[in-house]
Amino acid sequence: MSYLEPRGGHTPSGGRASGQPDAPAPYVSGVPAEEPDPYATYRRQADAQQATESGPSWNAFTPGPAEAPAAPPVPEWSAPTAATSTSQAEWELTEAESPRGPGRRRAGRDGKSPAKPAGRAGRNLPAAIAVGLSMILVVLASLFVWKPAFLGVMAVAAGVGIWEMVRALKVTGAKAPMIPLLAGGVLMTGLAWYGSTDALELGLLVTVLAAGLWRLADGVEGLRRDLSAIALIAVYVPFLLSFGVLLARPEDGAKRVLITLIAVVFSDTGGYAAGVFFGKHPMAPTISPKKSWEGFAGSVTASAVGSSLLAYFLLDVPFYWGLLFGAVLSIVAVVGDLAESMLKRDIGIKDMSNLLPGHGGLMDRLDSILFAVPTAFLLLSLIAPPG
Repeated sequence: MSYLEPRGGHTPSGGRASGQPDAPAPYVSGVPAEEPDPYATYRRQADAQQATESGPSWNAFTPGPAEAPAAPPVPEWSAPTAATSTSQAEWELTEAESPRGPGRRRAGRDGKSPAKPAGRAGRNLPAAIAVGLSMILVVLASLFVWKPAFLGVMAVAAGVGIWEMVRALKVTGAKAPMIPLLAGGVLMTGLAWYGSTDALELGLLVTVLAAGLWRLADGVEGLRRDLSAIALIAVYVPFLLSFGVLLARPEDGAKRVLITLIAVVFSDTGGYAAGVFFGKHPMAPTISPKKSWEGFAGSVTASAVGSSLLAYFLLDVPFYWGLLFGAVLSIVAVVGDLAESMLKRDIGIKDMSNLLPGHGGLMDRLDSILFAVPTAFLLLSLIAPPG
């Protein structure tokens, strides 16, 4: 059987059979017929399976629906676990100041950037002045009305400072026990009032040992870190602050404390004013960007002049010794301020707490005083020994 027989319907002799055409069947209509695709069924099954597994596929000729760009994730606010400017309002302010992704609002409803309530030096000045004056009045009343009340003021200040430090250091994972440190703070202030510097050192040793044993009961994991936090808190807050109690013990102790506090106030005020009006050269930009060398010069000048006058009229100290006293106290106060700023920057917090409006926490106000009080105790013991 030849090729033409089944496909063309021709007879072996080449003539017509049963009236069928001479041409092959696929060309009867004059248009070539489409060849059948033996893989069409397989392709349809494969496409259906792919659509089931990964969804429909799109190409340039059948574009799919346009997808909206994903918004950048915004972290949710959670309850604070440490004193890190802990209110939700402060967290929202921090979020507002952080770099924004595309599409986030950068201005208020009127098209203007929201104004910050703080002044040029970064503080709410009226609230800061009001709170600062209130604290000074409490200290002065306890000193000049009934001096034993000053011991209570110092014990409360040490307790609040310990509380703020324990909460702040929790950010680093340190777990300093609160109860033995608070008890040790009361013990150290009491020993400073009724004893001497030797008794104060003994109180520091007892506090560190008691807090260390308390912490050891929870296991040895992270013990070295927690012992370091215990030692830092015990020395930094109640031990240094208790020198203020030693400073107030003599008969003229109220005047000594007053000169020390006013010297620190002069230093802060002079530095603030000089920094706002003349500050151009940053002093420690990586630690405290708002401090300038011009502000530092204003601090030293204001503290030296003010302290020399006070020391002369209250303690009969010559002017040159008063100038030296004020200048040294100003330098030490600035160092104390920078030390706490560096501590907060390492921890990653703005304020120790939000306890005092315009100031942050109590430790944010005691930072200068903590370093100034032991220095004043030592200097006044040399230039104006208690008689």
